[in-house]
Amino acid sequence: MSIAVVDSGGANISSIMHALHRLEIEPVFTADAAVIRAADRVILPGVGAAGQAMQTLNKYGLVNIIRELKQPVLGICLGMQLLFESSEEDNAELLGIIPARLSRLAEQPGLRVPHMGWNVISRLKPDPFGDPVDGKWFYFVHSYAAPIGNWTLASSTHGQPFSALVRQENFYGAQFHPERSASAGAALLKNFMEISCK
Repeated sequence: MSIAVVDSGGANISSIMHALHRLEIEPVFTADAAVIRAADRVILPGVGAAGQAMQTLNKYGLVNIIRELKQPVLGICLGMQLLFESSEEDNAELLGIIPARLSRLAEQPGLRVPHMGWNVISRLKPDPFGDPVDGKWFYFVHSYAAPIGNWTLASSTHGQPFSALVRQENFYGAQFHPERSASAGAALLKNFMEISCK
């Protein structure tokens, strides 16, 4: 099975690559459209700012390539956020695969933004991708969050509920970092490798 990890300018590339290696998967880190199109699975990683990530994808000519992919695609953290229509961060226009806008998490007494730490996720709708990790704890680092909608498979809460796992047809997303979430994160990545979009 071929796995393409998209070069979107993110900062968590090495941890994702190491997590996949631990699962005995040999991914390719690439901005080559032909390699991404031909891959059996595509991962869209990201730690950073939405506007900068979209600039990188535009620079490599990958925006429409990603939108047109038919194989399973997994966005992680900022990579999940890029699947949405737009973000308050940088007032950025994103990939537009999921029709919603990301908002900054609200500042509240006793809650820090960015949200950094372990949170449990709760299933909102059944799906083979997210079912095995319902009720598990995952590691989050983010200041912006996606609203809950028809695309939400599981939610979490940091002062307010937000989408923690999403799916729109063959596009999947995790707001948390599975590569930093111990056995639960490894199980989710393994599940993604085995999932069928049919």
